[in-house]
Amino acid sequence: MTQKYSIQTPAFFLGLLCLIIFAASCGKKEDAAPVATPIGKIGLYEYQSGLNKRIFIPITPVGATPTKSTVTLPLYAIFDTGSTGLTLDADGLIPASMITSTGITVTGDSVVVNGITITKQTATVSFGDATASTKEYGNLAYATFTFGEVGSSQVTTSRIPFFLYYKVVNQNNVPYSAHSADVFGVGSGVSYASSKIASPLSYFTSTTGATSGFKLSTMTTAGFNSTGTFVKDLLTIGLIPSDLTSAGFVMHPLSYFTVGGYSDNIPATITYNGTVVSSAQILFDTGTPSVSVIEDPKATGIGALAANSVVSVTTNKGFTFQYIVGSSGNLTSIQNPNNTQDYRSIFSLDFFINNEYLVDYKNHQIGLKNN
Repeated sequence: MTQKYSIQTPAFFLGLLCLIIFAASCGKKEDAAPVATPIGKIGLYEYQSGLNKRIFIPITPVGATPTKSTVTLPLYAIFDTGSTGLTLDADGLIPASMITSTGITVTGDSVVVNGITITKQTATVSFGDATASTKEYGNLAYATFTFGEVGSSQVTTSRIPFFLYYKVVNQNNVPYSAHSADVFGVGSGVSYASSKIASPLSYFTSTTGATSGFKLSTMTTAGFNSTGTFVKDLLTIGLIPSDLTSAGFVMHPLSYFTVGGYSDNIPATITYNGTVVSSAQILFDTGTPSVSVIEDPKATGIGALAANSVVSVTTNKGFTFQYIVGSSGNLTSIQNPNNTQDYRSIFSLDFFINNEYLVDYKNHQIGLKNN
């Protein structure tokens, strides 16, 4: 899925020290009826550089031994609700001799190295719009992974598909540093790189009574700083019945498209400074680090909204939220889709500071909740 953000990951996240927090275990009474429980809860890292906020998920490739000392595990990937599929840099995960300027060397249909199965199927993953884009070039691959910080709560997948890239460049064809564009895309549907790639969280087998999906708690505002803050249990994998019925989430059924599958775009009405965009399609995107973008097809004056501007949104299912544009937060830009070639209005990571977010992969719906 094409995303509206530019990827820049601070280098220190490639070598963060482990924060050891032991998870509590749950029990049940003997002979009691089975109680639905989530698959697991894991912590994420909050980080801020300048005006840009990020949340990162720790990833340890199981069975993939780094081939050079410059790669430190876990890796820290951008946790992204606005794209679908895991993308990882091949650097250090496979021998350097297999990586060339034009691609990954695969003899035959596939090759297995360091526990990673790399297929000959190649693709390009794009992030951004017509005004700015980032592109990753690589191959469809398979591996098992463990997500979560070492020493804290972790979950391990079965062998799942992901995108292993050998090159990533910006719109000016300037390359990014190794692993600075690793993305953990948890959106619905499938990746535009390959219909075999979906959200890494969608592959977990649900526990008794649980539903495939995830729930993201509100962020800890103070955790966004230049040193990075580990926030325990920020992500819940697997949904229990009360999440979908009585927890206060407003549910939004998703539309299906031939390419990309189910879309996370939600119909809504946006009002900014008295101007109404009545037929908006909105996306809530943790991968957009600072500036929300309102696409107004009638806009003639485009650019940043002034501080103290008021933005309000009402979805087609009645979920509402409002914010005031600040000088260092809730930054918002007005664009015209005729220029960006992207009709979606995208709300940044700031939305998730005050609102909870839920994706139900099984029933193809998104839940939104004010907090």
